[in-house]
Amino acid sequence: MTSTTLKKIAQTLGFSISTVSRALKHHPDISVTTRNKILELANTLDYEPNSFAVHLRTQNSKLIGIMVPTIYNFFYESFISAIEEECRKNNYSVMILQTANNPITEAENTKLFKQNRVSGVFACISADTQDYTHFTKLADANIPVVFFDKVPPLEALNKVCMADEQAGALAATYIAKAGKKRVVGLFGDPRLSITAKRLAAFKSTLASSAPKTELSILHANTSISGTEQILKALDVTKKADAIFCMSDELLIGAMKAIQQKALKIPKDIGIIGISNGFIPTLFYPEITFVETSGYKLGKLAFTHLINCISGSVLTEELTLDATLVEGGSM
Repeated sequence: MTSTTLKKIAQTLGFSISTVSRALKHHPDISVTTRNKILELANTLDYEPNSFAVHLRTQNSKLIGIMVPTIYNFFYESFISAIEEECRKNNYSVMILQTANNPITEAENTKLFKQNRVSGVFACISADTQDYTHFTKLADANIPVVFFDKVPPLEALNKVCMADEQAGALAATYIAKAGKKRVVGLFGDPRLSITAKRLAAFKSTLASSAPKTELSILHANTSISGTEQILKALDVTKKADAIFCMSDELLIGAMKAIQQKALKIPKDIGIIGISNGFIPTLFYPEITFVETSGYKLGKLAFTHLINCISGSVLTEELTLDATLVEGGSM
């Protein structure tokens, strides 16, 4: 079965192609009677406009690209959910690509976005990305890019991030108020700006709020390596009395280590993390966390990208405030 075209609708009803086209766009020059006849037949025949033709005419594909390390992550899932909701409201579609934290795949994905003539791109970079030429090529093709969560350490780029320094400081302040003396901080890849910001704020806040507290800093890139690191930390003579995890993935790893050691929370050890909000509710008692919402970040990011698509030349780095959600883990 061939797809329904404007020509077929026009021939069936005896109208010109231009009349059918204007009627489908609800043009005021077309009478209500004529428009209703055309719309009724178009609906009956399941007419759909040629998206490529529309793009050539309007220079807007109504397609948004989203690039994430993985979709198997609650933060990215909720970010994508927010973007998809806003796209549906604004008649955009989404194209989601994963990088598996591989810079080569990342560069290939930008080519796919360009080939599909996306209107704009949301990009979360990999830890190993050092060459940003592939993103520059998108900009040269008039495809705006808004970086989110894990962003390049460069100026003059559109970025939408959580208030990472604020998140680290809130967690450290809470630990200090809880009177913890031997703290293990579990952080992500030190090459990423998100890690550097959270680590710097956490260390400085804890040093000023509780100068006698012992702090050990560990780094892990996965929940598995997080488990290994925490197991080692819990084996030392002077055991930690609190653990801080800078992400949900590391929180999962730390909790597995605590469970393997059969430690009671918060009696034997306290734990606090930076989280999207779902993982802490899976444990009892629920884990105290600093909320960094992927959903809220997605809403903010969409507004920013639409402004760029609409022609805004203002380069901005926007941040979303973090908030403390108290559980029973400290």
